[in-house]
Amino acid sequence: MELQPESDGQPAIRPTQFILHSIAAPWTARRIYEYWRDSSNLESHFGLGYEGDLAQYIGTETRADANYGANRRPDGTGAVSIETASNLKHTDPWTNAQVEKLIRVGVWLHQRHGIPLRICRAHDDPGYGYHRLYSAWSQGGTACPGDARVTQFRKVVFPGIVARASGQTSPTTPPEEDPMPMMLAESNDRDVDLASGQWVGLAFDDAVLHTGPRRHHTLVHLLLAPETPDEAVVEGRFYLTDTKGQNPSAFMPVRVRGGGGHQFTCTADVPAGRHLRFQVRATTPDKRPVRLLHRAASGPYWAL
Repeated sequence: MELQPESDGQPAIRPTQFILHSIAAPWTARRIYEYWRDSSNLESHFGLGYEGDLAQYIGTETRADANYGANRRPDGTGAVSIETASNLKHTDPWTNAQVEKLIRVGVWLHQRHGIPLRICRAHDDPGYGYHRLYSAWSQGGTACPGDARVTQFRKVVFPGIVARASGQTSPTTPPEEDPMPMMLAESNDRDVDLASGQWVGLAFDDAVLHTGPRRHHTLVHLLLAPETPDEAVVEGRFYLTDTKGQNPSAFMPVRVRGGGGHQFTCTADVPAGRHLRFQVRATTPDKRPVRLLHRAASGPYWAL
């Protein structure tokens, strides 16, 4: 069941991740194919029905569009995706037949493409994961594949992939992995005029994104007014302070240009007694201010 024109028309990827989805419909693999073909401009590489019926629609070295930022990155890497049948609210667990096929596909991807036997530690880290694990893998957030299947992934599916790829019939010890992350999701739509050339600390829910000790992967998205000059230089940087907001220690700024949406990311540990914050600076040729229309911060974090 080859999906056209996507199979021939979409760019190549070097697969480094395997991301599992629930389609929120009790469909067979053929019905999933028909949906991709007739009703959507999105697609996954594989589809899996309740009875274990498995189909591949696109080659694993061709981009599929179910993973948002993980579809294909600027360096050419990307994720292989599988959609799995579920109830309409994707609250049910995978069937035994589905679990078996997920393990088989996961092992094959390790053998074929060298995907490492670990759960992805960041949104662009090679390994295995599920759709909601990182915000960069979805547009606007998702609960997919559902709580029951996240538990199965961590306790049954991923350990099964590791065990079988290692020549075991079942895992003798659980694979080493990070604990389930918590999620940051903060935003602020209050307009701010950014004076040209001045660093401005931003508040989302408040000015503190993280309080240590904590490990995090944070994405900040800024939306600047469309009338912002193309020549405007926009810089963003994360920085650490003490709990009183003093004694700052800044990370290197990232520089972009013009209006519209811009994203800034940081993956690091926040030490105990320190706060993580974010600043922006916009510099225009005529020294006029730039209007910030919206800002949001999201991403997983773990207590240390």
